[in-house]
Amino acid sequence: MNKFEHHIQQYISSLSLLHKDELYLVALSGGADSVCLLRCLMTLGYHVEAIHCNFRLRGEESDRDELFCQELCRKLDIPLHLAHFDTRSYAELHHVSIEMAARELRYAHFKNLCKDMGAGGVCVGHHQDDSVETILINLVRSTGIHGLTGIAHKNDYIYRPLLCVSRKEITDYLQTIQQNYITDSTNLVPDVQRNKMRLEVIPLLESINPAAQQNILQTAQRLADVVSILDGWMERVAQWKPLGPYWYFPLKKVTHEYILWYLLKNYQFTSKQVDNVYQNRNNGSGRVWTSKTHELLIDRNQLVLAQRNNEPQKPLTIPEPGVFRYDAKLKVRISVTAAPISAQTVKDKRCAYMDFDQVSFPLVLRPVQPADRFQPFGMKGTKLLSDYMTDRKMSLFEKRQQLVLTDHQGHILWVVEERLADPYKMTKETQTVLKVEMLHE
Repeated sequence: MNKFEHHIQQYISSLSLLHKDELYLVALSGGADSVCLLRCLMTLGYHVEAIHCNFRLRGEESDRDELFCQELCRKLDIPLHLAHFDTRSYAELHHVSIEMAARELRYAHFKNLCKDMGAGGVCVGHHQDDSVETILINLVRSTGIHGLTGIAHKNDYIYRPLLCVSRKEITDYLQTIQQNYITDSTNLVPDVQRNKMRLEVIPLLESINPAAQQNILQTAQRLADVVSILDGWMERVAQWKPLGPYWYFPLKKVTHEYILWYLLKNYQFTSKQVDNVYQNRNNGSGRVWTSKTHELLIDRNQLVLAQRNNEPQKPLTIPEPGVFRYDAKLKVRISVTAAPISAQTVKDKRCAYMDFDQVSFPLVLRPVQPADRFQPFGMKGTKLLSDYMTDRKMSLFEKRQQLVLTDHQGHILWVVEERLADPYKMTKETQTVLKVEMLHE
């Protein structure tokens, strides 16, 4: 074990990053970083196999890289798992950049392969220079404090054992062990953002201070310590309150934009959206922001978060008593029973009890419509359902998800789990009761 390998082992041990009784997959591109990672982990006695992804973006170079990886793994006598992707078609289909398409394909494949093989994780060759470049890129494009902490040594199933060494140390190590590698020609093109940072900006910073990279990394580590403390505090004070399908958080507690960012960080809202929500927190009631996966609403004095439902709600016709499925999470059970029904039973809001003789089938379970009107239980006149929901202080999301049960003529029998319509209530003369029960799954 030489000095470089000893340094890597110390780093791995200090973080309990890898364990020698587990299988790890090494992402092998053929470049210096991944070749170094593979050779070093093998020398240190870790159980590894290699993965190579061919994204078919660089013609002959892509095929050359694949052949190099095959030959290297043959010489090292380790398995190589090859994957080929039509990256351009994926990017076009999913409306993402080529870079993002390759990233999504790569990490989805890594995750699936790990699961299929029972591997402990995937090791990738990010090093100190990569971390510095990431910090500077995040800084110039505007970022939160997390973006200035550099690349993490571990994200879920992804491990980065080389974050303790520089690019130069890696190439020096490969020269020492007389191991060749491939240079990707696109790494030398200065109009690519990361390359521009590597080839122009960092050398300029080092001309000002030769220790620029190490100083940036030290600052990032201090920021990471601050973030760890801050996030520990945020876990206690910035938590959504779940209620049914929604999550709530009081606006009075959003005293700083960072709190809002923390609340939304896992729901794919952009930094611009987070900033816009924060700017409108005091006068934006009724406004909605949408991400790929969720919707956020300012409703009076609170934030309301909901998962996006891209499938439109459809009416369900109920021809007779029985059990019927409305959607993936809801069934409705219709049954007939003899009167009387105990007062305690009637209190269950998931159930409605009606005078069977006042109801005519088929029934329809459907979403609210703009002109809906009904006669609430205990009232003599009718009321617009929209006004009723406003009086009940329902949020926009709740109004949108509210269901009603109607008879075949469209008369509302029940605002589901809210209010029975007065004409269909049980009376002293009721002999047969229609029970409607909502079954949530």
